[in-house]
Amino acid sequence: MSYSKKRYFVYFSLTLFIMLIPFITINNNHILLLSFDKLQFHFLGSIYSVSELYVMPFLLMFLFIGIFAMTSIFGRIWCGWSCPQTIFRVIYRDLIESTILDLRRIKNKQKEIDYNKKANQIKKYIAVSLWFVITLIISSNFMLYFIPPEDFFVYIQNPAEHSFMIIFILTIALFLVYDIVFMNNRGGKVYENNIKSIFKVKDWSKNEECTTCELCVKVCPTHIDIRKGLQVECINCLECSDACATVMGKLNKESLINWGSTNKVINKKNVSIFTKKNTTYFVSLFLCIFLAFYFSLEKENFLVNVNKTTELYSIKENDVISNNYILTIHNTQDKDYTFDIRLVDNKNFRIKRFDSFDLKAAEKTKKILILETTEDFKKLKNKPSNISIEIFTKENEKIKVKRQIAFFYPKN
Repeated sequence: MSYSKKRYFVYFSLTLFIMLIPFITINNNHILLLSFDKLQFHFLGSIYSVSELYVMPFLLMFLFIGIFAMTSIFGRIWCGWSCPQTIFRVIYRDLIESTILDLRRIKNKQKEIDYNKKANQIKKYIAVSLWFVITLIISSNFMLYFIPPEDFFVYIQNPAEHSFMIIFILTIALFLVYDIVFMNNRGGKVYENNIKSIFKVKDWSKNEECTTCELCVKVCPTHIDIRKGLQVECINCLECSDACATVMGKLNKESLINWGSTNKVINKKNVSIFTKKNTTYFVSLFLCIFLAFYFSLEKENFLVNVNKTTELYSIKENDVISNNYILTIHNTQDKDYTFDIRLVDNKNFRIKRFDSFDLKAAEKTKKILILETTEDFKKLKNKPSNISIEIFTKENEKIKVKRQIAFFYPKN
């Protein structure tokens, strides 16, 4: 199988995988989803609330560092075999323009389209229209990483109520049309002075096997002359290697262009992937995963935030001291529960006001909690300044969260 066919297979596999990820769930939780609507981050079937900042930074750092790590470790392999922009250009140029509409030849990417012909003008309009439809699919699929599919297809039926989402999709689609169709994709050039060539050009020019068919030059998507040496614009698509292999194969000879690094081909040296820079990336990615996993072990069953009211404390009859609190409870479970509260130390304090309540999955609410002292509190010489409370679900008391809250009282 030629490198071109292998590359198309990789493109198809990656595209299918990326398109399907938003629809894959584990226990009704998505594999990868950053929901701004519900303020949740789904990762490999686990849900993290945006409020759970002890896990979120490490996961986002992993994704951010991972992009640079892939570029550094895989280099041109990423550019030629995985980069979305490369895949988009292949879809538009090789599939739509060349294969479907026969506007250009895949084996000669240097030849410009003759727009003096009316038929070519019509084909160009058709090509742009087809690509615009595809970009709408691409941008909609991109939105599925931020809006779950079950919500997206409901929102899309009411575009007037979700105008921001529609504008966002259209903006991405129009940008992709401009980027792929109208931007000049001639990223490289032939370096006549040979200064910017990565390979030693003198060693290459001594090769007498080349038939000067120039197929390797015509087929290059970045418009470089590989005969001048490996240049910085090369994306390792290896289409030039396929072209050379076809010609040299007819002469019963091997391709003059092979997949290898400068050190391997010219200097005959094997370079390890564990360079200082790559090792730094490996260590950073490992730490992100390790710390995210470590802190995820402390993931609470639901979220509880306790705030004091503006009144520090109040003194009731019989010198009973009272403190008021506002509890924000967020049910991060996928089931509805009835929540209640109890004191870990019920000897010196008691609950004056708090009623159990029902809370649906993924919803949150605010409740008032009033605590007051008991007779035993007055007898204490060293009065405690903190109280331990436990919020639990009546359906399953193992689902609980403990909090320590400050209790204020007059010191005299």
